[in-house]
Amino acid sequence: MKEEIARVLTLVQEGKIDADKGSELIQVLQGKEEAGSKLVEKTTNYVDKTLKIRVVSAENDNVTVNLPIKLIKVVLMAGHSIAASIPQSEKYVKDLDINLIIEAIENELDGQIVDVKSANGDTVSVIIE
Repeated sequence: MKEEIARVLTLVQEGKIDADKGSELIQVLQGKEEAGSKLVEKTTNYVDKTLKIRVVSAENDNVTVNLPIKLIKVVLMAGHSIAASIPQSEKYVKDLDINLIIEAIENELDGQIVDVKSANGDTVSVIIE
């Protein structure tokens, strides 16, 4: 980044661009750096999150599953690819848009995304934290 700004200043000194254009270029470079650092921060925080699945049954048959978001992306892509190549399962995944699911993950779904309560008292919750 510093090298790019130095190049812009050199162009201004040499008279190849005027000071206004140089200032504009420097502002664009600084904006890109800020946006890049925010993206890295955002991505780092999100990929450290976990998908939590909680099933609580009336008969006390409870299930707790914690899956890192990083793992979910990899498994979704690999699993879809494998299922699509097996004739018996191909029909079930051919219309599944895996990219849409990956995009939802990358767009940082957060909080409770599924909440089911049955008439007999069973509950299912899926949460991203």
